[in-house]
Amino acid sequence: MKVLVLSCSTGGGHNSCGKYIKEEFKLNNIDCDFVDYFSILGNKLSKRIEKLYLKSTSGKGKIFKNVYKLGEVYNKTGITSPVYELNKLAKNKMLEYINENKYDLVICPHLFPSMAITALKKDNHDIKLINVATDYADIPFWNETMPDYFVIPHESLKSEFIEKGTDETVLLPLGIPVSTSFKQKKSNLSLKKDKPNILVTSGSMGFGNLKEIIESILNNIDANVIVICGNNKKLVKELSNIKNPKLTVLGFIDNMSDYIRECDVILSKPGGLTSTEVCVLNKPLVHIMPIPGVENYNATFFEKNNLSLVSNTIDEIITNTKKLLEDNDLKNKMIKSQKSVINDNSASDLVKFVLNNIK
Repeated sequence: MKVLVLSCSTGGGHNSCGKYIKEEFKLNNIDCDFVDYFSILGNKLSKRIEKLYLKSTSGKGKIFKNVYKLGEVYNKTGITSPVYELNKLAKNKMLEYINENKYDLVICPHLFPSMAITALKKDNHDIKLINVATDYADIPFWNETMPDYFVIPHESLKSEFIEKGTDETVLLPLGIPVSTSFKQKKSNLSLKKDKPNILVTSGSMGFGNLKEIIESILNNIDANVIVICGNNKKLVKELSNIKNPKLTVLGFIDNMSDYIRECDVILSKPGGLTSTEVCVLNKPLVHIMPIPGVENYNATFFEKNNLSLVSNTIDEIITNTKKLLEDNDLKNKMIKSQKSVINDNSASDLVKFVLNNIK
């Protein structure tokens, strides 16, 4: 068997999930490639889309919020979306790529490549397709795809996906895939232990106005603060101007698990993959700065299931962070819920399912 994992560089979560899936197949000695969908269509397009996405999440995400709401409304009309029609244009290049490399299965942790593969399936090409949802909600337009199976984050979300048009028989509530090695890796960090360590991560795109939040944390909590800014160099520069020995500012890193593992409380926007990673490592979580749209739904799911404390204001961020640093009962209850709700063998379970069901 040869597997192709297709993702897009519109946010790090989709790519990280795809790489975890590839890693798990490799651990099981199965030939698997991870490829950026846009790189098949052309690198210039990939960069343009990534830049457009970053721009849409600026200014507190107002553009992204409006696009997402429009998508939800459009999804209810039953008319084929412009999003599908755009990705349909990629079907011939995708078919050529799949045939040249002789892939038996395509796995898509992103909507766009799944639409291109769906267009091929509608043309009666026999291509096995598995979708993977990387958020705790059914985002607009997933129902326009035709997967053989659809991996979703939790059993309780099945009714939402069914209501929005996905066939119940294809749903696999295995959880968002995180590789086995992620939870087994040993940290090589040597963080200061003179006071608690708080990790603040704003996602791969560095979304959100962090400066005021960080300054408030430093002024109100006696802790070391580590901020991960992702690819946002402007944000790195802005936060680096805060002269405080308790503050460490980092850009893009490839060892996020080390920092999650070593810190006492994690403050993160409600991205599906990052939130799942925190729960897999059983760390107290405060959700902040949701990108309007699906991340609001992620936050709701986590709050409802006692997996995180959701903060909508700076005062709430300070209060909730202090609670998790000081209240061991609250912290332990949250960790117990994480162990109960989040499947930390998700990637392994996906590989086992493929081996038993995809021929």
